Amino acid sequence: MAAKKSERALADEWRDVLALHARTICELDRELHQHGLGASDFEVLDVLAEEQAEDGGCSFRVQELASRVHLSQSALSRLIARLEKDGLVTRGMCPVDRRGVQVSLTEAGRARHAEVQPLQRAVLSRMLPGPSE
Repeated sequence: MAAKKSERALADEWRDVLALHARTICELDRELHQHGLGASDFEVLDVLAEEQAEDGGCSFRVQELASRVHLSQSALSRLIARLEKDGLVTRGMCPVDRRGVQVSLTEAGRARHAEVQPLQRAVLSRMLPGPSE
């Protein structure tokens, strides 16, 4: 049985996680800004692109997307509106549930994702500790 961590150790570990997250998000935002994207913008494009690569589909309901990118639905709706204005995604009615809205990656969105994915992955490699660290 593993020794129970002290409350102080747990709090310190939590703060370390938060600090790593904050540093990584700042670095991603700095690097992606030159391509007209922020970290959250890229994350939406990345989730949509991964879905397309896995099963050929590239549409998500906004609710499903919100849970994958860890944004509130209202924040995600504003982000999607910006991406749509930039021609990177489209929004439409969900064919299964007419109350729902689905988001799809456009050709321009796929191209922008492909352009900046190596940059985002390089930042993650640089900022996140490896398995043995």
